[in-house]
Amino acid sequence: MSKKELTRLEIMQRLKAKRLRQREASQMLGISVRQVKRLYRSFLRSGAKGLVSQKRGKASNHRLSEEVVQRARDLIYERYRDFGPTLAHEKLVEKHRLKISDESVRQLMIGEGLWKPKRAKRVEVHQMRERRACFGELIQIDGSDHAWFEERGPRSTLLVYIDDATGQLMELWFVEHESFFGYGEATRHYVERYGKPIAFYSDKHGIFRVNQNQDLGTGEGITQFGRAMQELDIHILCANSPQAKGRVERANQTLQDRLVKELRLEGISDRESANAYLETFRQDFNRRFALPPRSSHDAHRPLLAKDNLELILSHQETRTLTKNLTLQYDRVIYQIQTERPSYALHNAKVLVCQKANGEVTILYQNNPLDYTIFQSQSRQAVEVTSKTIDHELHPPDKAHKPAANHPWRRSYKGPQTESAKVSL
Repeated sequence: MSKKELTRLEIMQRLKAKRLRQREASQMLGISVRQVKRLYRSFLRSGAKGLVSQKRGKASNHRLSEEVVQRARDLIYERYRDFGPTLAHEKLVEKHRLKISDESVRQLMIGEGLWKPKRAKRVEVHQMRERRACFGELIQIDGSDHAWFEERGPRSTLLVYIDDATGQLMELWFVEHESFFGYGEATRHYVERYGKPIAFYSDKHGIFRVNQNQDLGTGEGITQFGRAMQELDIHILCANSPQAKGRVERANQTLQDRLVKELRLEGISDRESANAYLETFRQDFNRRFALPPRSSHDAHRPLLAKDNLELILSHQETRTLTKNLTLQYDRVIYQIQTERPSYALHNAKVLVCQKANGEVTILYQNNPLDYTIFQSQSRQAVEVTSKTIDHELHPPDKAHKPAANHPWRRSYKGPQTESAKVSL
């Protein structure tokens, strides 16, 4: 008998000995007086055996049928072998219409050796930071370099924008590596969809802040991304540790599991196709995991008429024109073409704006100037960060491609045996 049944036996014995009232027994057992009467009759009829559950040793009425279990097992081995139990359960329910719980899938995968139960981690105490109250008040951003396409495609970086108040994914964008133009493109998508948030919360990557005593060409001691966000009136806050921006760090871990498998199921193996699919994935993710904010106020602000995103999100540097009306930018000498006297633009300050596609616009007092390329200089030493050194060493556009008749492209045929030669 169980501990609960032994307790009932003792109370039934006290009832029989007239040392306890039925109402007092119901209060002690936490059941109704009617239930006490039923148990007492069963005790008088069968003794202690009458208090033992009649379901003991029998199969549960709610157990899964063998057909459902076998169907789930076959699908897991066929398609979801390396999925986690939660994600595998979602696919079994949504795509294959199986009526099975996530815990049943977990136990099935553990029994088949496809999932190892995780040991409880040692609890580490960190200072609690409450979520922001308003949607769009604080957006955590980060880049996650990972083999998103596994062996099917190139290694890429996913730029992740997540709202601190709701945990909602605001923007996802695949790029080759973290860069100003990559974050500029993702930010353009974001503000065109939602408007301008109050602040971005990032790490101390050189894209977001100047980590040395240099101005990186802006002349104001800020980075290109910092200058662009300043023009859009969006604050940039940098975290002191990865734990401080834990929401986006945990989102990266979840995406590295879920998104990789979703891309595999969709047969996607390149960045262009993946970027087209990300909006569908983002909406489904937010439907499952986003939370409502404490305040109904939307902190996003609309774009203003003066917010020219094409110009703001371009790489901008200031140059001074020479007597010959030339300037040098990115190892190229530009010759300004104008009908006004050359002395009118002598020593004039101009703004060089370069877009992501390499197109260059030269502005003088916010007006574009015509120019021709006078000379392109040879490539010299380039300052790069540790995160972009692989891209500089092995640029994709200059990657070596073996010829069509290269031995690597030929299928290997082993040496023929004597019997094979004879048969030929």
